[in-house]
Amino acid sequence: MFTAASSGGVPADPTLPGIFLARPESIADGKRLAVKDLFDTADLATTYGSIIYAEHVPEQTAEAVSRLEAAGYANVGKTNLHEFAYGITSVNPHYGTVPNPAYPGRMAGGSSGGSAAALAAGLADAALGTDSGGSIRIPAACCGIVGFKPSYGLVSLEGCFPLAPSFDHVGPMARTVGDCIEMLRALVNAFEPAELESLEEVKVGVAWLEHADPFVHARVREAAAVFPRSRDVDFPFPSEISVVFMREVADVHRDLFAEFEDFYGENVRTKIERCLTVTDADYERGLRARAEYTERSLAALDGVDLVLTPTMGFVAPALPVDDLEIRERTIRLTIPFNALGWPALALPCGPAEDGLPASLQIVGRPGFDALVLAAGRLVQSLIRGTLK
Repeated sequence: MFTAASSGGVPADPTLPGIFLARPESIADGKRLAVKDLFDTADLATTYGSIIYAEHVPEQTAEAVSRLEAAGYANVGKTNLHEFAYGITSVNPHYGTVPNPAYPGRMAGGSSGGSAAALAAGLADAALGTDSGGSIRIPAACCGIVGFKPSYGLVSLEGCFPLAPSFDHVGPMARTVGDCIEMLRALVNAFEPAELESLEEVKVGVAWLEHADPFVHARVREAAAVFPRSRDVDFPFPSEISVVFMREVADVHRDLFAEFEDFYGENVRTKIERCLTVTDADYERGLRARAEYTERSLAALDGVDLVLTPTMGFVAPALPVDDLEIRERTIRLTIPFNALGWPALALPCGPAEDGLPASLQIVGRPGFDALVLAAGRLVQSLIRGTLK
């Protein structure tokens, strides 16, 4: 294992291994902010979860981090992640496995696992993550916190290492929806929160419950029932979009991988090698499929304002886990909304299998971030008594 803290900052807390990779030498006053180590931070080590960048100390800070700091948030440390953010377990061969402080022995989720863990451990009041296929929402589901993937492009990606650029989103993570709203106000100049007096104001469609384990299914169904105007909808799944994602990953890593292949961990190396096999014809076919999926998805929203689904179909798996074995099942209910670029909120909705939290996903049309968050805040207030 390596420590990134040798290059700017102080060592991560040894009593909580796997969460922080580096911490500032001094911490300003303000709300404690954990920052995923995919964001550049001036004078503080930024590894992107890779040993290639173990000694990397940027000169400038990513825009999203700067905005939060200007709004009174204080960076308390850079959080561990799946290597290069390409994975859903946050099992990092270079910096250790991110623990799940709320549910020891269970997967913290990824790739923003360290940010979720910092919140679950009470080490931060807010956290910044990225989401390319579920990387904010999956850790939120595993650790029993709240995570929000905004509409594509709403929050700046400047100073954040890319994974698959047209799928990449930056978003807030916190223990309440209200805290996520406050973070988004700092992250986006023109963002104006919405207010709902009652959930009767929105019509919702419920989808994909058949892909959830029994208790997850039950908890999400119960959460959906607090909406007086809800009905089941047949929301489509995408097909052939994976080649678009993979081609974008290949383009990001092509030159770096050619020079430093041996420095990649086995898990991410295997995926990069697969990405490099995607042809131009595969990519063009995937782009057409993605455009068709957008049309089908908009049609499926006819008559409803929001879609409700499980965030994951199952609770946080027990460690050890193999990213390659569980990846497709884990991202099945989250990556469609990266392909679409729609806002999606994950929040805990009660105990499911093994007493671990189920997570409700609330999704809206692109640009309807305020409505998604307003509905989520009201739902959280109504079901809070069922939560751990």
